[in-house]
Amino acid sequence: MSKLYVITGPAGVGKSTISKELANSLEKSVFIEGDEIYHQVVGSYIPAWKEGNHLEVFWKVCIQSILIYLENGYDVIFNYIIKKKDIELLDKFIPFEKHFLVLMVDSDTLLRRDQMRPEDCQMKERCLVLLEEFKKENFDKKYILETTNLTIPKIVSKAKEDKFLWKKER
Repeated sequence: MSKLYVITGPAGVGKSTISKELANSLEKSVFIEGDEIYHQVVGSYIPAWKEGNHLEVFWKVCIQSILIYLENGYDVIFNYIIKKKDIELLDKFIPFEKHFLVLMVDSDTLLRRDQMRPEDCQMKERCLVLLEEFKKENFDKKYILETTNLTIPKIVSKAKEDKFLWKKER
């Protein structure tokens, strides 16, 4: 049966790198980069963290895309900056097994990784703001993967562990 892997964390933590490697390690998989879907809107574009954004439409597009692939036998790796309410939305509309990972690192590593990105993709201080927001989001510790001292293959291996199966909190 198809699985959904939801990878989140602050900007610069390695979501895209890990998601691509995870997708490559699975037999039949799709990688959906949330930022690419969000940035499909051109006219009237508003950043996701500002009032008046198009997150409601974004989530409709994401959920439908994820469902189409899952229903056709693909494992889906989806990454985006996700809050608790977002994973609950995915839980409501996607009746497939879900693995949920919050990638975290220390602030020095986060800034160093952000500097390795192309200049137009760097988030600079916004990375640290997002790191603090993720800490305050208070995700269940079982979904948090501290990656500061882990290699990419080790992170990918851990992502597949049952520890990260999403269990709706009752």
